[in-house]
Amino acid sequence: MNRFFKNCKTFFLVSFISSLTLVSCKSKTAAVDVSKTENKKSINKIIENYYNNKTDFSTLYIKASVQYASEKQNQNVTAEIKLKKDEQILISIRFLGITMAKASITPTKVSYYEKVKGTYYEGDFSALSQLLGTDLDFSKVQNMLLGRAIDNLKEGKYTESLENQVYRLDETADDNLKKSFYIDANSFLMNKQEITQTKEERMIQVVYSNPKEFKEMTLPLNINIDTYQKKGKAEINLEYNTVSFNEELSFPYSVPNDYKRIIIK
Repeated sequence: MNRFFKNCKTFFLVSFISSLTLVSCKSKTAAVDVSKTENKKSINKIIENYYNNKTDFSTLYIKASVQYASEKQNQNVTAEIKLKKDEQILISIRFLGITMAKASITPTKVSYYEKVKGTYYEGDFSALSQLLGTDLDFSKVQNMLLGRAIDNLKEGKYTESLENQVYRLDETADDNLKKSFYIDANSFLMNKQEITQTKEERMIQVVYSNPKEFKEMTLPLNINIDTYQKKGKAEINLEYNTVSFNEELSFPYSVPNDYKRIIIK
């Protein structure tokens, strides 16, 4: 119990913010050149079909089970996620029904507090982007939770391949940064997305599974995040147990009195 409380802030940051740096290991299966298959589609057509999947909702409410495992610890908590599309995300982390940490994310500000040490953070995305080594914004956070591509695929330049009925789009921005997006060839849903940062020796992979079709959109009910860094590796599993769309939601967030502000440099 004490060990959990001591590591609550670290767990919160890793499971809901660091996961946004999306990276992974290279697939062990050899890719097949799409040009040699009968199912070849142009990159533009693949992306067009991907964006034809609707995301027609105003609010989203999720109750999730979260499992976190690293080389040093294992933790199980619950998370309540409230999302007002393109406007605000409120995440509450609970242990044995007690709220231990809460985060509010808007297009202009990231805020969170945790009860164990009585600390809070408030600022724009620049500090977190610097800390995590990748550019972050509200859209990327939202897309990660929805099982969508964190980048606007229409703006990238890719090479394509087809493997086991999954289209793979690879983008290499420079020698240090590589992004890969895996899109199901039948449903055109995102199966997996990765980013590799060579110099930082950082790799993170996010896998989406168990998609469920709702009237508003098809949402993956399971998200698996594997992170690899110099200091070690970690695995985060989110299971969406309760999902509801278009309810009238409130987004209460206020830092308790006497909490100490922390600065991320």
